[in-house]
Amino acid sequence: MASASDIKPWLRPPPQSYLLAHASIVDVETGTVLENHQVVVRAGKIASVSSSPPDELPPNCVTVNCEGKYICPGLFDAHVHFVAVPGFPDLSMAFGNFNDVSLLRQPYVAIQMLHRGFTSVRDCGGAQLALKQAIEDGVFPGPRLFIAGHALSQAGGHGDIRSAHDHVPCCGGHTNGLGRICNGVPECMTAVREEIRSGADFIKIMGSGGVSTPTDRLDQLQFTRSEIQAIVECAENAGTYVTAHAYTPKAIRHCIDNGVQGIEHGNFISAEVARIMADRGIYLTPTLITYAEMDSARWRGYLSADAQAKNSEVLVAGLHGLKIAADAGVTICYGSDLLGPLGLAQTGEFALRARVLSPLAVLQSATINPAQMMGHAGRIGQVKAGFWADILILSKNPLDDVTIFDRPEECLLGVMKEGRVYKSRWEGLQEDAQVPVRVTPSKQ
Repeated sequence: MASASDIKPWLRPPPQSYLLAHASIVDVETGTVLENHQVVVRAGKIASVSSSPPDELPPNCVTVNCEGKYICPGLFDAHVHFVAVPGFPDLSMAFGNFNDVSLLRQPYVAIQMLHRGFTSVRDCGGAQLALKQAIEDGVFPGPRLFIAGHALSQAGGHGDIRSAHDHVPCCGGHTNGLGRICNGVPECMTAVREEIRSGADFIKIMGSGGVSTPTDRLDQLQFTRSEIQAIVECAENAGTYVTAHAYTPKAIRHCIDNGVQGIEHGNFISAEVARIMADRGIYLTPTLITYAEMDSARWRGYLSADAQAKNSEVLVAGLHGLKIAADAGVTICYGSDLLGPLGLAQTGEFALRARVLSPLAVLQSATINPAQMMGHAGRIGQVKAGFWADILILSKNPLDDVTIFDRPEECLLGVMKEGRVYKSRWEGLQEDAQVPVRVTPSKQ
């Protein structure tokens, strides 16, 4: 009988066991460092964390001397778009290209994210189940992927990339790389069910206008109350939640008053709305680096003139909104939202947030907070026994300077995901062979 590895010849052997000895462990819950600790990794998970040497080690365990090094949980970027791949000279082409072109470039994007230390990401519109499964199976390396499938948009909303002069009707159910168009309660219900059927882990809606789309203002409300309520009900029936692209206090209230549990961006958030979000346990995922990059001299001309004007408006408000939300006690997650070639700046969000937040608060936004948001608080986001071995080995303490993550070539020595070393910049740690090549059938 054929084995699983015959059917899927890219399946990898079980991960190596490790003893990470004499390490300083960054506790992202308490903001403390556990010095001279021993971490045992077995079968892709953290088997033990102890201040004393383990009594027994797994067979063939590899010992890595981490004296003078810091161990931190893998990072989690909660707002990415795999579909907007590099290789195009302007933003309009990042979303409007042929699916095959995008899909064949997405593995490159996935590997780069992993090498920056992001062992988990949440795609907020565009990535499909095939990409998620290919990473899970080991066809190619990449971060653990949570997907929304297609983001849901009304006609003329932030997920509708047609220009104002394009009068070809965009019927319900129509999809582009980023979004799915749905109008009215029946189409909205069908859209949620289709995305869930196609593997979506959560649902993303466009609740206001956006920077990159050509026909909607930033302050425009999108979807009616009844449409949002229907979307939320269908998502909850499937055991998941809805997050919403929304910038203004009015748009945020429109979404959360109708059941949405997460807000993306939220640049113009008010103190009153922030307090409501904190009281209701609504998550906020700001994405400051995308506006900073699109406003930089390096990318002049990448946006259209109209989009550049909108981008400047949200850029100015972003840091102020982040401070308002943090002061109100909103649970904040890390997001980059970088499109096309701008993805190279993914770690730049750390430096921006560090202007108004403590290193611990920034680090929590990229570890335990998004893990909690995705219902994986007991599996990822910390260096603890029973968690997946998503581990970063650092040359410096991120609680002293969280911007070290923006200098991976200097400070990020090793990246481990589920017990496999995917990147090493340090002679003391050897990378795993990632894609085994089988040329003969297995012997049964």
